[in-house]
Amino acid sequence: MAKSTTIDARPRRVPGWLWFVALWCVGVGSAMAVGFAFKLLMNATLFAVSR
Repeated sequence: MAKSTTIDARPRRVPGWLWFVALWCVGVGSAMAVGFAFKLLMNATLFAVSR
């Protein structure tokens, strides 16, 4: 019985489009986190300056 060695020979690779989607989601999430932190900082400093 012949055994297929094409699957066993190379490790499973992630397709390129999946890397693109994953990195895009990480980028958008980190940008939103930085924006939220900036908004909190601006609110804290504006209240400190105005009062």
